[in-house]
Amino acid sequence: MTAPVFVVEEVPAGPEFVLDGPEGRHAVSVKRLNPGEDVVLTDGRGHWAQGVVKAAEGKDRLVLMDLNSIEEEPQPDVRITVVQALPKGDRGELAVETMTETGVDAIVPWQASRCITQWRGERGAKSLAKWRATAREAGKQSRRVRFPEVAEALSTKQVAALLAEADLAVVLHEDRDTPSGALATAELPTAGSIVLVVGPEGGVSPEELAAFAAAGAHPYRLGPSVLRTSTAGTAATAVLLARTGRWS
Repeated sequence: MTAPVFVVEEVPAGPEFVLDGPEGRHAVSVKRLNPGEDVVLTDGRGHWAQGVVKAAEGKDRLVLMDLNSIEEEPQPDVRITVVQALPKGDRGELAVETMTETGVDAIVPWQASRCITQWRGERGAKSLAKWRATAREAGKQSRRVRFPEVAEALSTKQVAALLAEADLAVVLHEDRDTPSGALATAELPTAGSIVLVVGPEGGVSPEELAAFAAAGAHPYRLGPSVLRTSTAGTAATAVLLARTGRWS
């Protein structure tokens, strides 16, 4: 099993380091780490260092040693961004959690016209904070050292602009007769960015499809079954990660 991951503002290098605060409390009181066990510290931005537990002090201080070098995980050749329409209830956090665990590089909340959920004012700020906290925790749980970025919520016009800049722009569509065919057989770039749009439970509206098509996006289906909005992005990310060689 790989070493547990804890997040620090800046990855240290040196003979000793004290992990305290919420991360130290989690390591000592929840994980109950013991001397001699390996630990990874990361800033969530690709930098990381592996050390060894020297001692646990109190309930929230973990003394680490042998943090001899700081490593950096390179950016992937093909970067995958999922534009996620806002689901109902806590399904948004579920989508963020599973996409993060799977390996998505960026998540963009989208206020689609058929979304029941609305992110406005304080509610929108709290919802975005929950998505970002979920990505952080899921990144730690899945032993990632480069966590996905969770952007501010975008309008349809802003999503279209994002699609126009992508090397491959995809809109997931449930129609089995989708002209572009299945995502599993789409021609993928060997470098650059893939931006994939997941619509709400009510589907992407004709006006939104037209705006995305004008930006160069093509509709693709995942398979014969219709997935919920909270799971479609995860399934599509898995397909793309396997096909781009990142899971090899």
